[in-house]
Amino acid sequence: MSSLVDAWRDRGSERILHGHRVFTVDVAAVGPTTAPPLLVLHGFPTSSFDFHRVVDGLAAGRRVVLFDYLGFGLSAKPDRPYRLVDQADLAVALAAELGIDRLGLLTHDIGDTVGGELLARQLEGSWDTEVTDRVVTNGTVFMDLVHLSDGQKLLEALPDERLAPGVLDRDGVLAGLSATFSPSSDVGADELDAQWALISAEDGERLLPRLARYIEERRRLEARFTPPIVDHPSPLVVVWGIDDPIAVPAMADRLAAARPDARVVRLDGVGHYPMVEAPERFLEALAAGD
Repeated sequence: MSSLVDAWRDRGSERILHGHRVFTVDVAAVGPTTAPPLLVLHGFPTSSFDFHRVVDGLAAGRRVVLFDYLGFGLSAKPDRPYRLVDQADLAVALAAELGIDRLGLLTHDIGDTVGGELLARQLEGSWDTEVTDRVVTNGTVFMDLVHLSDGQKLLEALPDERLAPGVLDRDGVLAGLSATFSPSSDVGADELDAQWALISAEDGERLLPRLARYIEERRRLEARFTPPIVDHPSPLVVVWGIDDPIAVPAMADRLAAARPDARVVRLDGVGHYPMVEAPERFLEALAAGD
């Protein structure tokens, strides 16, 4: 493991949620508390570590809670089917264990969909936690607009089973990840080393075809996941890296058109991972409305 991963691990703890070991990070508010806790939901194939450079900034005035989904990062990686709705179950269980009944959501990539499931539950009355505010960033909100990468297509085409050792290696996985960054981005080697360490922990790269089943789940249940992302009445901020080759700028444009009350910040020279590629600009985008 890299020193960055060690430092991130030291900030968190492991909890047992729904019978599984889940890595969580709970950061206290910096300064007077001015907002409910913020629950952060990460993307594929990475982990809560994506936010390690911005978490302290996010904690200005509010508690910040993050966790690694089952099968991701420093959480357990059982050889089993994976569903986004199960990751939403972990979010519900974590909020309950921490005694949080009001929260904001910051979601990225497949986290947008996990958040959509949480919003759907809240709107239908099966989850009584109040969602007070939301930030949505680069994710496949509208499936007809998504441009799947070659890597995503490959993983989706593979059988839903654990790969043999060595089928996916560091160079291939990191090449796919780096291809989602803007050509203008300058993500350091230490960051990429940490990402690989977290993806490959407990041979996690061998589970990537299983984790990639989210693509079909996202298509199949779009009528459940997408409307709450668009329609939930909580105040909405949209932060989008416009050089994203997967969740293309048209995604943000459609969301902005559907929610004219939303504050939309488009980041030029930034790709799929704004919090990784441009952490200071990401925090500035969130703070601009304060």
